[in-house]
Amino acid sequence: MAPPGDCLYGKARIPPRPRASMTDAVAPLGRDIRVMSLVGAAHFSSHFFQLVLPPLFPLMRSDLNVSFTELGAVMAVFFAVSGVCQVLAGFVVDRIGPQVVLPLGIAFCGGAMALAGVAPGYWGLLPAAALAGMGNSVFHPADYAILTGRITRSRIGRAYSVHTVLGTLGWASAPVTMLTLAERFGWRMALVQVGLGGLVLAAYVALQQRTLKVERVAPSGSGKSDWRMLLTAPIIACLVYFVLLSIAQIGSQNFLPSLLPLVQDVSLAAAARATTLYLVCSAIGALAGGYLADWTPNHERIVGVGLLAAGALTLVFGFQPLPLAVLLVLLGVAGFLTGATLPSRDMLVRSATPPGATGKVFGFVYSGLDIGATIAPLALGAFIDHGRPHEAFGFIAFGLLATIASAVAVKSRARPKAA
Repeated sequence: MAPPGDCLYGKARIPPRPRASMTDAVAPLGRDIRVMSLVGAAHFSSHFFQLVLPPLFPLMRSDLNVSFTELGAVMAVFFAVSGVCQVLAGFVVDRIGPQVVLPLGIAFCGGAMALAGVAPGYWGLLPAAALAGMGNSVFHPADYAILTGRITRSRIGRAYSVHTVLGTLGWASAPVTMLTLAERFGWRMALVQVGLGGLVLAAYVALQQRTLKVERVAPSGSGKSDWRMLLTAPIIACLVYFVLLSIAQIGSQNFLPSLLPLVQDVSLAAAARATTLYLVCSAIGALAGGYLADWTPNHERIVGVGLLAAGALTLVFGFQPLPLAVLLVLLGVAGFLTGATLPSRDMLVRSATPPGATGKVFGFVYSGLDIGATIAPLALGAFIDHGRPHEAFGFIAFGLLATIASAVAVKSRARPKAA
């Protein structure tokens, strides 16, 4: 006879239903908002620090007597270190807790920017970029571990959407902030000031560990089993999802200003405004998508419908001449639809994540963003250099449409969650 709490199904022993987690009960809205705000502020700082250096490149180039290629190598070091360390950061998050790792990541980024500001020459920027990349690597595994472990289940989709939107705002605010500070204090003091601001934020987040603490769930198996878990079908499908979506997103965000004048007979200024509209509508879509993700469990359908429509519109942009007003409206719709799928994307990853593995799974699959961010510029730059801007839109559309298949694969292979 089976022991109490166990039941037998054939030869397999089904473990008792796990005790309800903190996210299963409805917590006070105020507590959830506080958690969202703290994690959102951290994510804002992550994206902000990603774009601190590029706006200063023209000033740094003349002062340091280096080329833009050499300055670009600084950012390559940043993202390469971040991509490599992100998977390892996920394991650290699950072992010692995201509430410990998160402020360390902010401190690394802030300290690295302050060091870059006092670096005596170009070669001092490279170790600072590596340190910042290490800091950047912790945000996705730590953020999602906290949100998944602390936010009430009925609000988790909206928490993911707020997280996404605040990261986008971090990108948007960095260029204007850095140029304003540099004009007044010089580029070195601008870096030192934002670096010290990062250290202050890190100290504040470190003092909020009680709010951010996630109860550790001991995973089954050894460290070797953890690595094998990352190579299972649903997790690999998540990784492929992120690679494909990153190709499409990076292509749209970075290359629309260059591509639209080549295929739609618009000015460079109009193309830049159109890209801004696309990004703003994407952020609005992410907020709406959070409510949608909480409303329905059919997240793969949200992804399918949203990306199918966005992919079709991308083909229209590339192959059908449009009046400027129509182009702007359809770009706004495409941005909204793409953004609306992002909270459901994170819900799909959550559905495929075993207990106690949130940090390592999100760290692993989010490294797909770095892979896609490496592929997209090379491929789209080649399309433009060879005089094939129309095919570049086809490439972006392919990324969006192929993502649908990977989303369906995640859903069909995801391990069902305990009620």
